Amino acid sequence: MRDLGAGFGHLLKGQRWVARHGKSYGFGLVPGLITLVLYLAALVSLALWGTDFVAWATPFADDWSSPWLGLFRGFLTAVLFALALLLAVLTFTAVTLLIGQPFYENLSERVDRDVSPDGTAPESDLPLMRELWISGRDSLRVLVRAGLWGVLLFALGFIPFVGQTVVPVVGFFVTGFFLTEELTSVALQRRGVELRDRLALLRSRKTLVWGYGTPLAVSFLVPFVAVFLMPGAVAGATLLARDLLGEEIRDGDEGRPDGGSTARTVSPGPAGPAGPAPTH
Repeated sequence: MRDLGAGFGHLLKGQRWVARHGKSYGFGLVPGLITLVLYLAALVSLALWGTDFVAWATPFADDWSSPWLGLFRGFLTAVLFALALLLAVLTFTAVTLLIGQPFYENLSERVDRDVSPDGTAPESDLPLMRELWISGRDSLRVLVRAGLWGVLLFALGFIPFVGQTVVPVVGFFVTGFFLTEELTSVALQRRGVELRDRLALLRSRKTLVWGYGTPLAVSFLVPFVAVFLMPGAVAGATLLARDLLGEEIRDGDEGRPDGGSTARTVSPGPAGPAGPAPTH
């Protein structure tokens, strides 16, 4: 339970950090706004032409009598739109991070320097295009995993009672885990931590990850909220990454009443400190 609260604390601290650094927050909004416009255009298109697509995909039902034809295709249209919304929630962060790679790299580095006792931050020596390739490749691999979970949970949703109670809760925890993986990848990839190691690191402290990612996943369901929370989410994920690796975190003005700063070493958890991995 302590890790659960610590994860939520990182989420709040990330939002407070960007609130104190308005310029970083403003730059961090740009990728989310671009992604939002693209997703809204896709969802509006689906709402306008989804029925036509379903009719095209189910020619075998053309001769069905009323009301079965309408009910069948209406149900499939609703399912298609629900899956599109689920996919939008699962992929929004990955697409936004891919579009905003330079923005969020810079933001994450600033957070690292601000909370590091020596004022330094790990830096990647990879070219931007190489970083974008790695980020896109890893995001696709994570989305495949998340998609398989989404299909499984969608199927389980048809089980009476369990599908309406347990499955949605599990879905939020699953979404929160993968959402945290995407967000922490900015700081961890800069440290040279590969995807396989990142997933192992996150699994070693699931309650910490759930405490951070699950409330964020719930809030992302509210229209437009994800755009405004993304900069703070990246900042908080950087703090979470330092926590997972057992790196020192220097508290800011809130650390001591005299306005000074203190340094503390966070516990690396049962898996032991991963330590900064070598760069690619």
